[in-house]
Amino acid sequence: MNVLADRVLELGPKPDADSPYRHFKLTRDSDGIAWLLFDREGASANTLSADVMEEFDAVLAALENQRPTGLVIRSAKKSGFIAGADVNEFRGATNPQPVETAIGRAHAVIDRLEALKTTTVAVIHGFCLGGGLEVALACQSRIAIDGARFGFPEVMLGLHPGLGGTARFTHLVNPMQAMTLMLTGKTIDARRAKALGLVDAVTQERHVRNAVKDAVFGRLRRARPGLLNTILNLGAVKGFLASRMRREAEKAAPHEHYPAPYALIDLWEKHGGDKAAMLAAERTSFANLMVTPTAQNLIRVFFLREQMKKLAGPGNRIGQVHVIGAGAMGGDIAAWCAHQGLRVSLSDMKPEPIAGAIKRAVDLFGKIMRKRTDIRDALDRLMPDLDGEGVRNADLIIEAVPEKLELKQKVYAGLEPKLKPGAILATNTSSIPLEDLRSTLQSPQRLLGLHFFNPVSRLQLVEVVRHDGTDPTMLKQALAFVGAIDRLPLPVKSSPGFLVNRALTPYMLEAMVMLDERIDKRAIDAAAEKFGMPMGPIELADQVGLDICLAVGDMLRSKFGDALPPTPAWLREKVAKGELGRKTGKGFYVWKDGKPDKSSRSPSTAQPTDEMIDRLMLPISNVCVACFREGIVDNPDMVDGAMIFGTGYAPFRGGPLNYARTRGVENVVSTLRALAQKFGGRFAPDPGWDSFK
Repeated sequence: MNVLADRVLELGPKPDADSPYRHFKLTRDSDGIAWLLFDREGASANTLSADVMEEFDAVLAALENQRPTGLVIRSAKKSGFIAGADVNEFRGATNPQPVETAIGRAHAVIDRLEALKTTTVAVIHGFCLGGGLEVALACQSRIAIDGARFGFPEVMLGLHPGLGGTARFTHLVNPMQAMTLMLTGKTIDARRAKALGLVDAVTQERHVRNAVKDAVFGRLRRARPGLLNTILNLGAVKGFLASRMRREAEKAAPHEHYPAPYALIDLWEKHGGDKAAMLAAERTSFANLMVTPTAQNLIRVFFLREQMKKLAGPGNRIGQVHVIGAGAMGGDIAAWCAHQGLRVSLSDMKPEPIAGAIKRAVDLFGKIMRKRTDIRDALDRLMPDLDGEGVRNADLIIEAVPEKLELKQKVYAGLEPKLKPGAILATNTSSIPLEDLRSTLQSPQRLLGLHFFNPVSRLQLVEVVRHDGTDPTMLKQALAFVGAIDRLPLPVKSSPGFLVNRALTPYMLEAMVMLDERIDKRAIDAAAEKFGMPMGPIELADQVGLDICLAVGDMLRSKFGDALPPTPAWLREKVAKGELGRKTGKGFYVWKDGKPDKSSRSPSTAQPTDEMIDRLMLPISNVCVACFREGIVDNPDMVDGAMIFGTGYAPFRGGPLNYARTRGVENVVSTLRALAQKFGGRFAPDPGWDSFK
C-alpha cells in the first residue's frame, strides 16, 4: 500500500489482513466511526467499474447492519479521490437498453449510500471527477483537502453525468453555476468548491480527523441549498435560462455534432427541482447518449490520448533547454517549457523578438497559473540570452528559425562546436526532411525533430521526427521530454511535411483554389466548420502565417508535384507585401485583438455545399492513408490521434481514418475519383486504400 494509504490508516486501526473486499478497506476508530478506504486493486487511480460498484453495494449492506457512529469515505490513491467511471466499460455500446439497465444498478448503489442512517462524510484529496463527484454528492458532508479539484468532464466524452449528478448537483448548488460546470467540463479547486457550497470545509491533511469528528458530531456547518436555488429551479425561470444556455452552447458545440449539452439542458429544464423525476430521466438520457456516434468517437479519442501518453515513456533527463529563435513558435515553446518546470534560455539575433516572447510568456502565465509566486518562478526559469551562451549547458537545443534550409544549416555550424557531449539538437522545422538538414553536421546522429504546433499552449501534439541515423537513445530521451512537458509525442519518420503538415497543406491550398474560383472566403471557412473543424482553412492559414504556408507549400510541391493544388501567384504577392495574417494584423482577414474580423458590408451569399466539404476534407484522409502506407507513422490509430491533437480535426468524427471507415472506404474512394475527374489528378485516391480496413 502506498504512503498516502499508510497515513490515512494512522487515523484508525489497521484493517484485517483477511478483509473480504478487493477494492475497499473497512476499519472502525475509537469513536465508532467507520473509515472506508477505496483502493481499487491493480489500478493507479480509483475508477467506478461494474465490479467495484457491486462490491461497494456489499460494503454498504454490511454497514446498514453495523450502524456505525458515522461513515468516512476516503481514497488510498495518491492521484486523488475517484477519477470517474471506468471508461473501458463505455466502449462499443450500440443498444441503449442494456446501458440503462447497468446504469440503473449503479444508481441503486449511490441511492443506498445516500439513504444510510448514519452521518456520511467524503474526505477528498486530488481529483474528484465525474462519478467520483457523484459519490461525494450522495454523502451528507464533503471535506476537501486543500489542493483538491472537482468537476464533471463527461461532456468531453459526449455524455452528461449519469450517477445522479445532474439532480443532486443542481439541487445543492446554484443551478446556473452547476449547469455551467457540467456543460463546460471545467474543474474547480477546493476553495471555489467551498464558495459554491459544494464542499463544507477545506482543511489540511493533519486536521482531517478533527474535521471528520466535527462533521459526524454535528459541529460542522453544512452547505445547504438557498432560496435562490429554489427560484432558479422554477419552471418559468428555467425556460428562460435554458434558452440562453442553448444559445451559448451552440457557439462552442453545434447541436448537430454534439448532442450531450442539449440533452443536459433539456433534462434540467423538464425535471430540475424534482429530484426523483430527474434521476429517472437522467438514466434514459445517459443511455441514449452513450450509443451515439459522437460519444463512441469521443471515447475513442480518450483512449487515443492515453495510448499517446504511453509513447513518451518514463525517465526524462532533460533539465535545461536552449531555444534558438524567439519568434511566435520559438518564444512560445520556451515559455511552455519554463511553465513545465524546466530551465530555459532563449536566444535570437536581435533583442526585440526576445522582449516580445517574454511579454507573451507573461500573458500566458497569467492565464494558466493561479498563484503569483508560480508566475514569478516560471519567469525566473525563462532567461533571455542574446549571446546564446545557454547552448553550452543545455541538455536539449531546439532550433526554431525560419523555414530556410541554408539558414538552419548556418545556425548549426555556429552552435555545434559549443554543444556538450550527449546534448540533443532538435529542429522545429515544419516540413524540411532531416536528411537535408543533417548533411552539414559533424554529428548527424544527435539531430532529430521536435515539431510543435501553434498555439503551443493549446495543441497537445509534438511530432518527434527521426532519420535513419538518429541515435536511438536520444530519440527515447526526446519522447520522454515531450511527455514531461505535458504534450503528446508522435514518433514519425523523416519525410517532407512529416504527417500533419503534409495532410493539412492540401486542405489549405484547396481553399486557395476555391478563392481563385471566386468562392467567398467566409463560405469556404463555413464549409470546414460545418464538417466540424475548429476553424476554416482561410482563417487557419492566417493563424499559421501566410509566409509559412507558402514555404511549406513550395517545399511539398517540389517533392509531390501535381499531387498538391497549385499555389496561386497572388499568395506570393500578399507575402511579399507583408500581409502574413494574424502576426502582422492582416492576411485574408483583418485581425483585431488576436481575432479575425469577419464582418462585411456585403454579406456572403454562397452557402457551403457537400462538394466543397469533400474537396477540403477528403484529401486529408487520402494523405493520411498515404503516410500510413509509406510507414511515416506505423499505427493508423496514432494517425487519427495526431490529426485531432495537432490540428483540432473534428474530435467527434474520431480522426480522418476513422471518418473514412465510418463513411465507408468505397464511398470515399469513389468520391475522390469523381473529384479527380472534375478538378484534376490531385484528388486521385492513394493506392493505400486498396488494403486499408
